[in-house]
Amino acid sequence: MKILDWIDHRLPVITLFRKDLKDYPTPKNLNYFWNFGSLAGITLVIMILSGIFLAMHYTPHVEKAFDSVEQIMREVNGGWLIRYIHMNGASMFFIVVYLHIFRGLYYGSYKNPRELLWILGVIILLLMMASAFMGYVLPWGQMSFWGATVITNLFSAFPGGESIVQWLWGGFSVDNPTLNRFFALHYLFPFLLVGIVILHMVSLHQFGSNNPTGLDAKKKDKIPFHPYYTIKDLFGLAVFLSIYAFFVFFAPNFFGEPDNYIPANPLVTPPHIVPEWYFLPFYAILRSIPSKLGGVLAMFGAVLTLAVIPWLDRHPVRSATYRPIFKKLFWVMAVNAIVLGWVGAKPPEGMYLLIGRMATAYYFFHFIVLYPILTKYEKAKSVPEEIP
Repeated sequence: MKILDWIDHRLPVITLFRKDLKDYPTPKNLNYFWNFGSLAGITLVIMILSGIFLAMHYTPHVEKAFDSVEQIMREVNGGWLIRYIHMNGASMFFIVVYLHIFRGLYYGSYKNPRELLWILGVIILLLMMASAFMGYVLPWGQMSFWGATVITNLFSAFPGGESIVQWLWGGFSVDNPTLNRFFALHYLFPFLLVGIVILHMVSLHQFGSNNPTGLDAKKKDKIPFHPYYTIKDLFGLAVFLSIYAFFVFFAPNFFGEPDNYIPANPLVTPPHIVPEWYFLPFYAILRSIPSKLGGVLAMFGAVLTLAVIPWLDRHPVRSATYRPIFKKLFWVMAVNAIVLGWVGAKPPEGMYLLIGRMATAYYFFHFIVLYPILTKYEKAKSVPEEIP
């Protein structure tokens, strides 16, 4: 069309779309684990759109927030659907991102020359966590209030931390200024996420996608992204949306806490304060260290350790397919992460505390000790010279 050519000549968005999406050369052997990146991007868009509609009816005030959420559920046309899409979308977002991370760990997608791509992914994870935490506070239920109180108090472990906590609260306790700040930041962070995701995509396209063999794909081993992978992604999207819809329509509170349907009360502490499920492994690490400062450092260190993995694992073979010891230890780490999540949901006492400490010790041992040892001593299987 002449109008599109006229626009593209002055603003080459169509050329950019064709080059970086439609005709983008992609390794021919990508499996369905490579779907999770696009699924994460689509889920982010869903979260932003549903969040904008919710913000139109939400009132960020401690005396009105809980009632405004109830009004959205009961009186706004389709409000219950938008809220359930947004509420369950957070869990679906973390599911696909965690699977995306584990795929990267298994196939060595963090290795040279994709180190910055991996670090940008860790930054995305941190922004997701911050945004999800602040979003969980907004309904102003019991778990929202006490979760905000417990987590923000962690900063008091640092020298001068009391000042940081008061700055986060906007006063001397979790109150209306806190809710307003969290609402503003929760609205802002997804747009920051979009910016980092764009940088993530630019970095990805600089050297191209990794693949299950871990080999650098030659020109003859690549195919256009469209139609081959658009069809594959659409199939994965259909499966993902079916699962997503099941939780929205048939089990909307599956991932939630019943206590959050009770209005926030500073005078009544819930018997067991737990964060959302996607924070549980890090919560278990926090509680496994006897020192408050040590627990906070270990919790943040667990995420930051991921950022330095490219320099901990410098084995010349990328994919775990050809690294028998690394492959076995990968599954041990996957089970360990599940154990940490399970322990995080339990009271920090007795057997649960012991298991949590063992799982925490193994988490850091796996990355900081085992990865460098495997780099030096592991003998890989013979790797094919080209992508089969």
